[in-house]
Amino acid sequence: MQRRKFFKSLAVGGLSLAVSPVLKATPPVVPADEKPETNIKDAMAIPRNENSMPGKYPGKVVKANHAKSVIDGQPQEQAAYDMLKTCMLQLTGETSLSKAWLHFIDPDDVIGLKVNPVAGKLLTTSHAVTKSVIKQLEEASIPRKNIVIWDRREMQLHETDYTEENYPGIRIMGTECQDAEGGYFDKDGKLYSESRVDKNHYFYADVEGEYDAYTLPFMVNGGKYSYFAKICTETVDKIINIPILKNAGASVTLCMKNLAYGAIGNTGRLHKNLWHETCAYVCAFPPLRDKVVLNIVDGLKGCFDGGPAANPQFICEYKTMLIGTDPVAVDRIGHDVVIAKRIEEKVQKEDKANALTFMNLAQDLKLGVADRDKIDLTEVNLS
Repeated sequence: MQRRKFFKSLAVGGLSLAVSPVLKATPPVVPADEKPETNIKDAMAIPRNENSMPGKYPGKVVKANHAKSVIDGQPQEQAAYDMLKTCMLQLTGETSLSKAWLHFIDPDDVIGLKVNPVAGKLLTTSHAVTKSVIKQLEEASIPRKNIVIWDRREMQLHETDYTEENYPGIRIMGTECQDAEGGYFDKDGKLYSESRVDKNHYFYADVEGEYDAYTLPFMVNGGKYSYFAKICTETVDKIINIPILKNAGASVTLCMKNLAYGAIGNTGRLHKNLWHETCAYVCAFPPLRDKVVLNIVDGLKGCFDGGPAANPQFICEYKTMLIGTDPVAVDRIGHDVVIAKRIEEKVQKEDKANALTFMNLAQDLKLGVADRDKIDLTEVNLS
């Protein structure tokens, strides 16, 4: 198979060896004395700012349920809009929706919407939720030219209909990218993606990334450094995180996983020994810690098993939405929702303590609240 056609088939299929490191389902349990060295101390030494995690409302989560948010398997935009509005007003205590949004963003900000298309059309961040976010941003006087929809893999955004045609006036961007003909390398044999990472911002871990020629375009580089996307370091001023309510084995892949594994490259090396650490530690670096101002979990449809990939038999309709500035607290509440479903479906008998490891690590890093007893949850039911 020709290289260019091979890469196109990888992108469409989403299940090849090149993509599978990102879709690894079960976070491993690794003894502490086997943990590789990282540069997390560098992140902790950098002063925080007024936007730093856990944001304006630490430990506060709003959960909206809507029985009609999914009809005939399709997420409904009006219901998503109403859920989002309810959550925003509850979170901020405002009576004006526009004022609620202005708690987090300014009209001059360039705002990145971090969606999750990695599981393909079966279970991407729904357009109902994304379009509701955009509509409310516009109502708060944010121009479309100041909105960027982004993820690590630009081709996956396009495959899940995150395109300029569907989102006119909004930039659609990824780190790993192709040319118009589907190629990953320029005429000199250099990956286009190399120009989209910032080598001044990185997560170091003493684990070597080694990839073959087919896998490298999905990692950008090998070695012991994972560089942050310039989308995070240069393009956007604020980030709104919009993950999906999904499991990762007996844990979850929500706010922190969507950010950490979406903002850096060379991640294949990080799954075996540093899955939990990567989810927490990468979020502690300024390109994420100081820019993510809001987390909106799309729980209209999600999955309770087989995640983060999409297996039709495990996709379900949670018909819910979670919002908070604190990604740790939001992940903790989302965890309860997913585990309750797994127990109901007899996938597991009880919650597992090690499933919360990355949340506890993030709490230790002062990124948010993992202790369930200290989380202020407001739940609203819409008809």
